[in-house]
Amino acid sequence: MSQFNDRERAEEKKFQLDQELEFKAQARRAKLVGLWAAGLIGLSEGAAEDYAKSVVMADLEEAGSEDLFRKIRADLDLHAVQLSDHQIRAKMDEALAEARAAVKAGT
Repeated sequence: MSQFNDRERAEEKKFQLDQELEFKAQARRAKLVGLWAAGLIGLSEGAAEDYAKSVVMADLEEAGSEDLFRKIRADLDLHAVQLSDHQIRAKMDEALAEARAAVKAGT
């Protein structure tokens, strides 16, 4: 029975670690997308960092990525940046893959 309990605890720890890494990757994705959008909007370096932080905060409003998408879509529309929903979502997917790789690599 001890081996079973040890295995169960190990699985729980692995699940917890995986969840933490995914949370970090999601936050990093939001920052990357925010910096990308800031560049399209034409923000300066300091303003781009502040904007990216606001995007990360917006991504925490609800589970999933729709809150992030809505924020980026609205801000791009406000600044008359012409991109399709598909292009924005593709960039979000690309940024998530990049963020997961970076988190996994520990960078």
